[in-house]
Amino acid sequence: MKLMSFKFEGTEKYGVVDDSGQKVWDVPALAEAAGKEMPASILAGIESGGQFYENVKELVEWGVQNGKEECLHSLESITWMAPIPRPRKNIMCVGKNYRDHAIEMGSEADIPEHIMVFTKAPTTVIGHEAPVDAHTEVTNELDYEGELALILGKEGKNIPENEALDYIFGYTILNDVTARDLQKRHKQFFIGKSLDTTCPMGPWIVHHSEIDNPNELAIQTKVNGEVRQDSNTKHFIFPTEEIISTLSRGMTLEPGDIIATGTPAGVGKGFNPPRMLKSGDQIEITIEGIGKLHNSVK
Repeated sequence: MKLMSFKFEGTEKYGVVDDSGQKVWDVPALAEAAGKEMPASILAGIESGGQFYENVKELVEWGVQNGKEECLHSLESITWMAPIPRPRKNIMCVGKNYRDHAIEMGSEADIPEHIMVFTKAPTTVIGHEAPVDAHTEVTNELDYEGELALILGKEGKNIPENEALDYIFGYTILNDVTARDLQKRHKQFFIGKSLDTTCPMGPWIVHHSEIDNPNELAIQTKVNGEVRQDSNTKHFIFPTEEIISTLSRGMTLEPGDIIATGTPAGVGKGFNPPRMLKSGDQIEITIEGIGKLHNSVK
């Protein structure tokens, strides 16, 4: 089941992509038709507890069985939003989590011994098909980074690795767009990672029950149709379980928290000469079992 957020006729909604892949079930509309109460957003649903996914599933099944076509919208009629349009906290990101990417950004000496973590501001988030601002007034080195992102489903602290996957609500795709010159100039990652529109995310969330192993998913990034990144999460230096466990040591993780797991080799900075993003570029990130995230640079 693919959970997505969108706008329809100016109103923010959320729903489930139908079996055809061409339409979306409007969950708030279905709930009203069925006389049921549902959370106002995906984030509110995740925060409400473990029954949210099952309740949405049952509601959609009711809509199908009762022919509630008026609660279906074509994907052409909606405006895509990120599944969680405005996270409550910064997005947590793992740096240099693929050996080849660590090397392309420096050398063998840059392969981390411990998990490297930085964050992106919530104001960076945009959805599938939304434009990425080139920010030419502040950067000349805008880059892409295709990544698997985890959406946490429950609160946890000091989480053992063997229980870590139980804390995941679902998975989505994230593009950690980065201003490399700002990153280098300020000697840290936050400013270079937090320009507005530099966190495309989506197109939807796939529930954890539909992904057997997040540490074995093909991931590919194309720019203008050219494959730039082509790897698999089996090449993580730090697997998903270790990432969650490490982040939770002494720090409470909460429902709706978003964790980006790192990007493979093939970023623009890694080419000689570098191949940075420019206005008009089309970026397409595909992750096995999840889907395809597309954005353009304006």
